[in-house]
Amino acid sequence: MATEIRVPTLGESVTEATIGRWFKKVGETVAIDEPVVELETDKVTIEVPSPVAGVIEAIAAKDGDTVGVGALLGTIAAGAGAAAAPAKTEAPKAAPAASAASAPAPAKTAAAGSNGPAVAKLAAESGVDTSAVAGSGKDGRVTKGDLLGAIAGGATAPVPAAPVALRAPVSADDASREERVRMTKLRQTISRRLKDAQNTAAMLTTFNEVDMGAVMALRTQYKDLFEKKHGVKLGFMSFFTKAVIQALKEIPAVNAEIDGTDLIYKNYYNIGIAVGTEKGLVVPVLRDADQLSLAGIEKTIAGLGKRARDGQLKIEEMQGGTFTITNGGIYGSLMSTPILNAPQSGILGMHKIQERPMVVAGKIEIRPMMYLALSYDHRVVDGKEAVTFLVRVKENLEDPQRLVLDL
Repeated sequence: MATEIRVPTLGESVTEATIGRWFKKVGETVAIDEPVVELETDKVTIEVPSPVAGVIEAIAAKDGDTVGVGALLGTIAAGAGAAAAPAKTEAPKAAPAASAASAPAPAKTAAAGSNGPAVAKLAAESGVDTSAVAGSGKDGRVTKGDLLGAIAGGATAPVPAAPVALRAPVSADDASREERVRMTKLRQTISRRLKDAQNTAAMLTTFNEVDMGAVMALRTQYKDLFEKKHGVKLGFMSFFTKAVIQALKEIPAVNAEIDGTDLIYKNYYNIGIAVGTEKGLVVPVLRDADQLSLAGIEKTIAGLGKRARDGQLKIEEMQGGTFTITNGGIYGSLMSTPILNAPQSGILGMHKIQERPMVVAGKIEIRPMMYLALSYDHRVVDGKEAVTFLVRVKENLEDPQRLVLDL
């Protein structure tokens, strides 16, 4: 008897995924819980394990196909005797299954007028076509939850006046030397979110510079003892995280966000740490970072960073952030203006440490300096608050004892 492989629940607000690649071909054996296919969502990459041991009998959705939650991906013939199953590969019979899998039950969606006034109002405000949303209510009706999920997934109605930008024609010679690659779900989401942040927020950036000498000296003095005791290296990010949290406590507007006509002040500190991966930038979140020690921060960052690069992050590990730190300095960036990680109101950009001549007590000295950039939403944060926040971060880093004494 064949066992079906279906798209698992992908997490809050995620309704579809793209087939990244199949690890197995039709006719190949698989062990129970062995990954058989990779799914790319707009947030993370997920490996779907085999529910049984057996042989891949059929593949219903090929690489690059878009599939909804619960859609059929393929089937596995269970048991040792399954090896004798004919390798029918992706026979024509599988095509209808793939088509059905990629369109999760739109035919069951009720007429727009029967979905209720709350859904109709939300659809009108968001521009989402309810006929394109799979309804989970009675008789296929679209519920408010279905519509919110579609909105979060970017399922807005197409706008005829703003089609996808087309390239200008290129010569045949140039075209022959180009390579066209479809954007991954993650890259599409990064593009959309960054542009939405620019279009929505009144974004402004303020700069300062910090003398990293004190932190570097402290790190040099204790790094071996720190690593021996805690089993993790002492980096700069833990100092920056602590410095940011101290500043957020003093300037709570930078830790707030807009919700309609309300301001939400968050009395907790979930710090997002931007991590570059081969597939794009992701931002795992250190939850309740104010309750973590320097060692706890370093261990958490190391674990999240490794899972991010391996594509193993869980969706909930990238949700709920209140402020973000991004470090372009590891790539050599000297100065940049980071884009807000919506709906957050602030993001701190770290940069390369570079020795520069500075005037210290009336004398010129060579000091290890770093430019800091704070991008913020001017609708929430006033200029005075933004500048004060960045000055507090600078003070905490130039005198790291302040972090220990909670000053």
